[in-house]
Amino acid sequence: MAAKEDLYSKIVPRRLRQNRAGSVKSGSNLDVLLSMGFPRARALKALVSTGGRSVQAACDWLFSHLDDPFLDDPLPREFVLYLRPSGPLQNQLSHFWQQSRLTCGKNKAHNIFPHITLCQFFMCSDQKVESLCEALQATVQQWRGRFPSPLPLELYTSSNFIGLFVEETVADVLKQFAAEFAAEAVQKAEVQVEPHKKQLHVTLAYNFPSDHLSSLEKLAKGIEVKLGCDWLAVLFSRDIRFANYETLRVLYPYTPHNDDELELVPGDFVFTSSSDPSSASEGWVHGSSLATGLSGLLPENYVSPADECDTWVFHGSHSFFSCGPSDRTSKGLFEGLLDSRRSDSSSPGDTPSLSLICHPMQQVLRFNAGHARQPKRTLFVCRHGERMDVVFGKHWLSLCSDSKGRYVRSNLNMPPSLPLWGAQRDYDMDAPITVFGSSQARLVGEALLDSNAVIDLVYCSPSLRCVQTAHNILRGLQQDGKLKIRVEPGLFEWTKWVSGASLPAWIPPPDLAAAHFSIDTTYRPLIPASKITVSESYDTYLSRSYQVTKDILADGKNSGNNVLIVAHASSLEACTRQLQGRSPQTAKDFIQVVRKIPYLGFCAVEEQGDTGVWQMVDPPILPLTHGPNHTFDWRETLLQE
Repeated sequence: MAAKEDLYSKIVPRRLRQNRAGSVKSGSNLDVLLSMGFPRARALKALVSTGGRSVQAACDWLFSHLDDPFLDDPLPREFVLYLRPSGPLQNQLSHFWQQSRLTCGKNKAHNIFPHITLCQFFMCSDQKVESLCEALQATVQQWRGRFPSPLPLELYTSSNFIGLFVEETVADVLKQFAAEFAAEAVQKAEVQVEPHKKQLHVTLAYNFPSDHLSSLEKLAKGIEVKLGCDWLAVLFSRDIRFANYETLRVLYPYTPHNDDELELVPGDFVFTSSSDPSSASEGWVHGSSLATGLSGLLPENYVSPADECDTWVFHGSHSFFSCGPSDRTSKGLFEGLLDSRRSDSSSPGDTPSLSLICHPMQQVLRFNAGHARQPKRTLFVCRHGERMDVVFGKHWLSLCSDSKGRYVRSNLNMPPSLPLWGAQRDYDMDAPITVFGSSQARLVGEALLDSNAVIDLVYCSPSLRCVQTAHNILRGLQQDGKLKIRVEPGLFEWTKWVSGASLPAWIPPPDLAAAHFSIDTTYRPLIPASKITVSESYDTYLSRSYQVTKDILADGKNSGNNVLIVAHASSLEACTRQLQGRSPQTAKDFIQVVRKIPYLGFCAVEEQGDTGVWQMVDPPILPLTHGPNHTFDWRETLLQE
C-alpha cells in the first residue's frame, strides 16, 4: 500500500465515488465505550466502522485494529444515498440478478446491488455520522405521503447496457427529495452532499459480451415493473482509503513467514492497488486487510475478486410508506438483493460480507405468494460446542462426582449442573458441553441475531452436546421457547466412531423438555434410532445423512425458508456435499476435511430458485476461532521454588 502521506494527497481533494453497508447510533453505545476507557476518537471510529451495531462489535473492531497505522488518523468516510426497492419488485430484481449470473456470468452491474443513485459519494467525519443519519430520517419523514407511488419504470437496452429508467417528471420529484436531504445534511451535520444530476435508473447489466445481449434482454423483459413496491432511502459508507482499490476475498488462511507479509484469515477482505509499484511480484500482491488495517504481501492464489460493495457499511434505511422502525427491516432488503452474488461465492467458511460489516435481515419481508416470488431457502449446518470429555479427558466424570455420586463442579468450565444427573444418564457415551461450549453457542446465536438472519426450523442430532448447543444458539437468537428443536436421530455422526457395542442411550425428547430444553415433543423422527446400526459403513453414513437432509428440507418446504441443523463436525460435509450434486469424497479425504472443522463450525447452502439445485454460499456470520488452554493450578505454577 502507498505511504500515509501519499494516501492523504490522494483523498483530500477528492469529493465523489461509489459504495455500500452498516449503521451508527452512538449515544449510549458511545458512553459505554468511553466508560471502558477508549479514547473518544477511537470509539467513534469503531462505532461508525461497524454501523453502530453494538458495543461488542465496536470493541471487537478496536481490538482487531490495535496495530492499524491509521487507527488514530481523522480520516472521514465516504457515504452515498441510494433508493432501494422492497417487496415484490425487489424479489423480481433478485431473481433477475441470480438468473443473469447463472445464464451469462457476472457483468459489471453485479458489483453493486440494484439501486437508484440519489446523490454522489460525499465525505463525513465520524463525529457527524449520527447527525447525518438524523438528517436522512427527518427528510424521509417530511416526504411520507409525497413520494410518488407507484414509481414508473421503463426498460431500456443498448448494445452494452440494460436498465430500468424512472419517467422524467417523476425523476425530478426524486431529485427534489435528494436536494432536500442535501440541505438537511448541511444544517444538521455540516456535510456537503451533491444530488445526482444524471437520469435516475436501476442498472440491470452493463459491460457484458455482446453475445449475451439477447439472453439478458429476455430476462429483463420478464421483470414486472408494475408490481407493488416500498421504496427505501438507504445510507451506506466505505473506507475512503480504498475507494479506488480492488476488493479481494480471502479464501484460505495464510501465516506470514516474513515480516513484510500479511496474515490471511478466511472471511476477511483485502484491498489492493494496481497503481502501487510494490503491489505485484511473481504470484504475490501487496494488500491491506479490512479486518485489521494491516498491510503486507500475500499470495494471490489465496484470494479471489469480490464485489465492490462487499465491504460497505450500512447506516440505516427509512421507508417512504411505513412509519415503523426501518433499520431492522431494511437490512433484509439489502440481503435479499445480494442473494445472487452470494450464490456465486466459493470461499470456504467465510462470511464474505463480514457480519460486522454487512448485515443480512432479521425479519424476512414476506409478501403475498400470488404477487411475489418466494425468498430463497437456506440450510445452515453447525457443529456442536466444546465437549466435556475432550476438555477434561475420558474420565471427566470422576472429577465431578463426590463419594455419594452427586454432581460436584470442580472447574469453572464445568456447568453448575447437568440435566437429569440423578437419573444416571449415559454421560460416558453422551457427553455434555462445557460452560465455554454454551457460551460459544450463544455467541453464534447472537451473531445470527445481529446479522438479522432468520431461522424457521431447527433440527439437531440426539447427542446431548448437540441439543445443548442448539438450545443455546436459540437463546442467543432470543428464540428459545419460541422455536422448538426437532431431535432427529438420523443426524447422528458416523457410528464407526462410536466406542462400544451399542449406540449411546440418548435422553428422550420428553425428558429433555422436562429439563427445560426447547424441544418439539410432537416431532416424529424421519429415521428412528432403531434404524441406525453400529459400525455402519462409510457409504451407509453418507447415504443416511443425505437422505435425512433431503427429507428435512422436503418436510420444511411449506413451513419456512431457513433450516438450521445442529449436529457433528462430519455433518457439515455429509449433509451438504451431495445436496449440491457433488460426488462423495473417499473416506480418507472425508476424515481430513472433518478434522479441520472446529467447534461451532458453520456453513450454509442455498436453493437456486425452484430447480432443486443447492449451492454453498457465504454464511451470515463470521467464523469463530478459539484455542485450548491448559489447566491452571496457581500452587504448582506460582509456588515453585
